[in-house]
Amino acid sequence: MVQAALLFPGQGAQYVGMAGELVQQSAAARALFEQAREVLGYDLLRLCREGPAERLNATDVSQPAIYVASLAAYEQWRQEANEAAVAAVAGLSLGEYTACTVAGVWSFADGLRLVQERGRAMQAAAEAAPSGMLSILGLQANEVEELIAEARGPDVLQIANYLCPGNLVASGSLAAVERLEQLAQTRGIRTVRLAVAGAFHTPLMQSAQPCLAQALNQAAWHKPRFPVWSNVDARPHTDPAEIQKLLVQQLTAPVRWEETIRALLEAGVERFYEIGPGRVLAGLLKRIHRKAEIINIAA
Repeated sequence: MVQAALLFPGQGAQYVGMAGELVQQSAAARALFEQAREVLGYDLLRLCREGPAERLNATDVSQPAIYVASLAAYEQWRQEANEAAVAAVAGLSLGEYTACTVAGVWSFADGLRLVQERGRAMQAAAEAAPSGMLSILGLQANEVEELIAEARGPDVLQIANYLCPGNLVASGSLAAVERLEQLAQTRGIRTVRLAVAGAFHTPLMQSAQPCLAQALNQAAWHKPRFPVWSNVDARPHTDPAEIQKLLVQQLTAPVRWEETIRALLEAGVERFYEIGPGRVLAGLLKRIHRKAEIINIAA
């Protein structure tokens, strides 16, 4: 049997109109959004389908939206798929919470509450200090580190996302991000400023950790059905206590996505499913291993 891994997207995958077609086709998908409305206290499906984009893109809304839309797509997929082939689950940043829900680490509702609290805590941390994130394209990690060292000054600035060869994301204080952007431009290096609230996966998110840790303590934890691969160490985990500790660390630690994908390939995974809105993960996978098989299950 072909070994498969399920991959779930992170913040930034959201778009106005997502999940609209899915809920028309799937009663299970509709039921998840109805349950989400009860947990969150507002109509998440309407925001997904109609926007406005400014509200959907806010950290405290986009994270629950991607989580529920991804799980709605998963519900549709598993009606026709053979879960016996699943050898691993992983998610990019926020997507790790979706992966934990699919693995049975906690219930859908508990996971949604965690994602809601995570989004609120990260939004508050971002508002406490001007910060941002900048994609740097076409350079290797050591070259990006050299640029960061020149631009950092007295501020926080570091690589936050190791996505794939030639695609890394720097994150930090707004002044340092702006210096990095200007420095890259003078040297003809392509950059893209990310539309996020703040410097995720850096020490600037440290103030969000106590709130998240408290919320994680309140969830009902279970041993996962499939190993959950962590962004922090790019390794599989089946111990709920270890997963809990790593999720707190994830707020301030870099996302080691390329390392995760390479390790999954080395572990024998032959097929990947990107489940949720967008096709970002498929693009990253092809940059890591061009011949890897990936199937998109859209939300």
